[in-house]
Parts: sequence; C-alpha cells; structure tokens
Amino acid sequence: MTMTHFGPTKLDATLIPKIAEQWGTPVYLHDQAYIENSCEQLLGMPNAFGLHVRYAMKANSDRTVLRVVTNKGLDLDCSSLDEAARAFAAGIPYARMMLTTQEVPSGEERTELEGMIKAGLRYNVCSMQQFRLIADFARKNGVDLSIRVHPGAAGGGESATRDTGSEYSCFGVHLRDVPTVKSMADEMGLRFTQVHVHIGSGGDPEKWRENIDRELGFVRDFFPDAVTVSFGGGLKVARMPGEKKADIASLGAYAKQRIEEFKAATGRKLTMEIEPGTFVVANSGHIITRIIDKKLTNEMNFLIVDGGMELLTRPLLYGSEHPIAIVRQDGTLLSSEYDLKPAAGLKAFGIVGRCCESGDSVRLDSDGNIVPVQIAEPEIGDFVVIGGTGAYSESMSPENYNSHRKPGAVMKTRNGELVQIRKKQVREQLTQNELDVTF
Repeated sequence: MTMTHFGPTKLDATLIPKIAEQWGTPVYLHDQAYIENSCEQLLGMPNAFGLHVRYAMKANSDRTVLRVVTNKGLDLDCSSLDEAARAFAAGIPYARMMLTTQEVPSGEERTELEGMIKAGLRYNVCSMQQFRLIADFARKNGVDLSIRVHPGAAGGGESATRDTGSEYSCFGVHLRDVPTVKSMADEMGLRFTQVHVHIGSGGDPEKWRENIDRELGFVRDFFPDAVTVSFGGGLKVARMPGEKKADIASLGAYAKQRIEEFKAATGRKLTMEIEPGTFVVANSGHIITRIIDKKLTNEMNFLIVDGGMELLTRPLLYGSEHPIAIVRQDGTLLSSEYDLKPAAGLKAFGIVGRCCESGDSVRLDSDGNIVPVQIAEPEIGDFVVIGGTGAYSESMSPENYNSHRKPGAVMKTRNGELVQIRKKQVREQLTQNELDVTF
C-alpha cells in the first residue's frame, strides 16, 4: 500500500482516485483519528488545578467535525452568534460554548444572545461597549462574566494578520481600560470569574510563555473573583518539513509552574483554559484536486487544477505554505513534498487554480508572485493533493468567487470508512437568495 503523510497524519494514496470517482473533485478530506488524537494530546497537557479545552470552531465549523471534537471532551469557543447557533443546531448545548465576538448584538440578535446566555452560554466581554450593554442583563439574571483583555504588548502571531495582541489589533478590552470596567462591574455587583487573553496564531512559543506571566499579573491585580484563566490558542502546527510544532507538554508544564506559584503567592487556585483550533484540525485535512490543463510560458511551467484560492485562501492571505503530493490516476504516489519522495528527478511547476486572479496559487512569495513547486511531472487527469488544510480553508475561503460552487467534504473514520459529511453545492444555490427586480 502506497502511503504518504502531511505533518503527523497519514494518507493512503490509493484512496485518492476512489474518492474522486465517488464524489468528484475538488473535494475536502478529513481524518477522524487524527482529530481525536489531537484532542487527547491537548486534554493531556500538564496543569496545576484543572484544565479546560475549548475548540476554536472558526477553524472548521462543519457539524461532523464539531461532533467529533465535542465527543472527545472539548467544548467550543464561538466567534459569532451564528457560530453558536450553528453549533447548537449540531446538537451541542449552549452550556458548552463561550462567545468571544466583535459583534455588539441589538434587536432580535440581542434577544437571541440573552436566550443563549440563559441556556448556559458563557459571555466573554471584549469591549467597554459590550460590557455597558450586557451589564444590566447580567446583574438582573445573576450572570458571572468572562473578560478578554488586550494586553497592550507585542502579540505572538505568525504574521501581522494573525497577531491579536499588538497595539495594531483591536481585540479585547485594552489593559488601560480594565480598571474602569472593573470599577463599573464592582458598582453593579458583577463578577468577572474568567480572564482571557489570545495574542495570535502560530507564533513564537516564548511569546506564549510571556503572555502567561503577563496575564497572571493582571489577574492578581484586577480580578480577585477569577477562578479560570484562559491563555488563548494559537498553538503552532508543522505543516511543512522543517517547521516545528508547539511543544504542548513544555508549554503546559510552564503554565502549571506559574499557576502553582500564583497559588503560593495569593492562596488562589486557578483552572487553566486554552482554545486551540489549528492544532486540533489543521493536519487532519487535505484538498484533492485534479489536473485539468498544463501550460508553458517563457518563464514557468504551469499545472492548472480544478480548485484553488476559492478552496484555500491562506497562501494568498498569509503567504502560508502547504505540502503537495502528486498522485497518479491509478493511485500511485509520484512525489510527496513532505516526504521528499522522490528526492531526485523533480521538475518545477507553478500550481494554480481556475480563478481569474494572478494570486490563485498554492504557493506565493511575500510580493504575491507564484513560487514553483518541485514535483514529479504529472499528466492531465492526475491528482494534486494539498495537505494541512483542515483549518481555515473551507471555513474561511471565498468559495463562490467566479461563481465556483463550494465542494463537498469527506471524512475518513477511525475505522477506515469513507463517509460524505457535506454535499457539493448545487448551481441553484448560487442564486437562491437573489431577487428578480424589474426597472
């Protein structure tokens, strides 16, 4: 059996033509066993007085993925009312969710939010305006709140667009405003029983450690009622060879030590909370595309595949890299960028999608130019499989650009069975909400 792997997960290359024949291409593929293993790793992190793990569902909000994650014991961090409602529709109770959002709900949405909170949803205050608007409701209903604090210091994102802690980021109540919000809460008899800081995604682990120290400092100074401290997510994964994933055992041990020191100094026991998304699902996912054309300019050989930036926007948005495998129509693995197989006899190709954009490519440099990928030369009809796509691909991409339809998704179960978890969008869905207006 021909095997390759992207990051820690493994893919049976012989399954690729079978999946393509049954469900077509492009198509997303997920691995249940990988997701469950990630959950188990996170739940096993060292901790001092308890650990609570929430899955950041914005990474991948498919209902089957949510059910796999929550069945393993993770709760959810939601970034919008619609995410919370979507998770509830998947059978997950509001009591297993926290809402951390930029939204300031009003009207019907405010009524919906109040119903969610009464059903157990934890509300994470992310601005002074959010606090002002929720305070009376919280006091009337005896609701304890969480607060997201903007630390007012350099964040820890892998790029500027993923840095949520610097002064160029707007997330959370700024540290300078915390005394004001805390004073208002005290006057109303409201408690902040959880404090949360998220400084970015995929950054330097040392920044994560600095965040732990900083956050425990202002928990001590401003939040005497806090019983839970959330250090956010952003735990790095290794999609590409040479990348190093976050050592969660080491990070957990550091947090454990600092929380124990906090207990020794203050007498207060704190439960640790984290909210990873990428770490849970990124390397569980692949995108299977078929080569539909080959072109040659004076400068570059091109492979045109039937799915690009409308399926995976991270290269264009972040300059992110994803490993590439080439699979023959009979399921033979030609080359795998992650395994460097084969190491010789490779040829450079720019791999591009169907969208009418020069940036529609799986690999771009910092100026937005296409970077060729070294692969074994395939034929039209062969497959390009893109790894590390389980997070922030189908949940974030502009799937209807150029009126392309959102692909379906398949999951390989822990028993090796392939099941469809989402149908491909049909053409009628592209226009179903458009209205016929006559002028």
